[in-house]
Amino acid sequence: MVLTTSAAVALLATAAWAAGTPQVIYSLAGENDGEYTDTDLVIDSAGNLYGTSVQGGKFGGGTVFQLSPSGTGWTHKVLYSFTGGADGGEPYKGVTLDSQGNLYGTAVTGGGGSCEGGCGVAYKLTHVGTKWTQSVIHTFTGGNDGSGPGAGLTLDKYGNVYGMTPTGGANGLGVIFRLKPQASGEWKIKVLHTFTGGDDGATGSAGRLILRKGTFYGAATVGGAYGQGTIFSLKHIPGEWQFKTLYSFKGQPDAGFPYGGLTFDQAGNIYGTSYYEGTNDFGAVYQLSPQPDGSWSERVLYSFKGGRDGMGSISNLVLGKNGALYGTTSEGGSGCSCGTVFKVRADAQGNWTERVVYRFTGAPDAGFAYNGMVADAAGNLYGATVHGGTNNDGAIYKFTP
Repeated sequence: MVLTTSAAVALLATAAWAAGTPQVIYSLAGENDGEYTDTDLVIDSAGNLYGTSVQGGKFGGGTVFQLSPSGTGWTHKVLYSFTGGADGGEPYKGVTLDSQGNLYGTAVTGGGGSCEGGCGVAYKLTHVGTKWTQSVIHTFTGGNDGSGPGAGLTLDKYGNVYGMTPTGGANGLGVIFRLKPQASGEWKIKVLHTFTGGDDGATGSAGRLILRKGTFYGAATVGGAYGQGTIFSLKHIPGEWQFKTLYSFKGQPDAGFPYGGLTFDQAGNIYGTSYYEGTNDFGAVYQLSPQPDGSWSERVLYSFKGGRDGMGSISNLVLGKNGALYGTTSEGGSGCSCGTVFKVRADAQGNWTERVVYRFTGAPDAGFAYNGMVADAAGNLYGATVHGGTNNDGAIYKFTP
């Protein structure tokens, strides 16, 4: 049976779910319902989850969806179906919430410009009651403004929207941009940095920019002094935007090729994962710490071993209430090699250890976690996988550490 874009209810399993075992709370049905959930999730104050599916929907161009908790389970609702035309298509990596409950995101294709299939768009979803309306706030041209935006967006307190593209720009290697709302209702784009592929890196990452104390932080997947990617900051100073490379990954045994987003702790340290490199070339978990002289020092906290241990992390890390950092790997584990949930934690002496807390088994379980997780107020974690679920079209899961 094909589900429509009206609400569809996913009932909770009757069995008790032990802490440490992810529970699939919704299985994508494909077609109108959406499929291939390569999405970060965001959560609002009511506990509703929001994300995107890259494919499916009424027109096959992907969806924005909401999952709402109820007494009997979770209710799935498609808020918008992309046509793949002027409104965009293939929305990767989810949406961003503002304080009014509006959603912002990007779509890799559609729109217009010089790219085959369109150079992508940035969009906004607003709602009155239960009715949601999509508007395109920028159509990328493939020129100096970039193309193919595939990462989430970041908002500042003035309502400006920031993001990255992996391609396009003056050097063809992506840009960092700002979209500023105008009194006319239109949005004005400004390119804040054009990647060169040199020490500054190239192609951005799949993780959104992090805004902390007036400075943006992000990762570039490739480039840098050693060609293995970078961590950078971007700050507005009078008259210009100042870009600074904080660290260039060196590759094996160092981390390399950071695809996921960044996480800060209260002390100002940065944590993230890399898809490749580390001691075994299966990826790594790393920490960057600020130094008194303004530099940053990097430390590999763990190198994935492949196989049952997992490999190829595209995950942000989320801090659990127990002090551990939790993330996912896109592959490895056991059986179908459908990825893992892992945690890393430091002991009193500052030594870090890793433990796989769950190995995804694929349909009807979740499978292939191309994203990290988000926490609710109670400390439960939620994530998405691109396959798995009852129909193997993607799944949303809940994990209680």
